[in-house]
Amino acid sequence: MANENTLKLRLEMKKKALEEANAAYISLLSGGVKSYAIGSRNLTKLDLPQLEETISKLEKEIDYLEAEISGGKRRKAVGVVPRDW
Repeated sequence: MANENTLKLRLEMKKKALEEANAAYISLLSGGVKSYAIGSRNLTKLDLPQLEETISKLEKEIDYLEAEISGGKRRKAVGVVPRDW
């Protein structure tokens, strides 16, 4: 396990990446340019499904890092199946 300072640096990096991903998502939703070319150079932005996946992944990683810093573990979902004995 990494020390607390390293975890905080990772957390800040992930938060900045999440802000950028959210900004790109909003830009694409508002009709922003998806791709363009200038001369021989091409630029292609991510499409919406990829951005949604990236945002979801970053949110999970942020939750995990915050839990590690606070000293706890991530909560896990547990399914319960009721049975009639």
